[in-house]
Amino acid sequence: MAEFAFLIELKAKPGKETEVEAFLEKEASLVKDEPGTLTWHGSKVEGEPGLYRVFDSFVDEAAGEAHMAGPAGQEFVERADDLFIETKVVRLQVVAYKYGRTLGLGCHH
Repeated sequence: MAEFAFLIELKAKPGKETEVEAFLEKEASLVKDEPGTLTWHGSKVEGEPGLYRVFDSFVDEAAGEAHMAGPAGQEFVERADDLFIETKVVRLQVVAYKYGRTLGLGCHH
């Protein structure tokens, strides 16, 4: 069960959208082996050019902190100034959740 999550709001620098999307794909590959990371989603906001969101959930707050201190979190820190005008990390306590079935896409939804 997820107890903790991050919602990260990202505004890409003009002209950096392609780099941001490649960065998010790399981030997804970096989190796949984190045992405490339950879900990770990188999304582009429809109708809002250059606006992205990352939502990730964790078994507990310690797993979220380990994620931020690990390879994906460090990559984010290293690349943020180059890619984004604005970033905002919102810490969430999960109060309800639903896990779906495996869709055969290499991930669980």
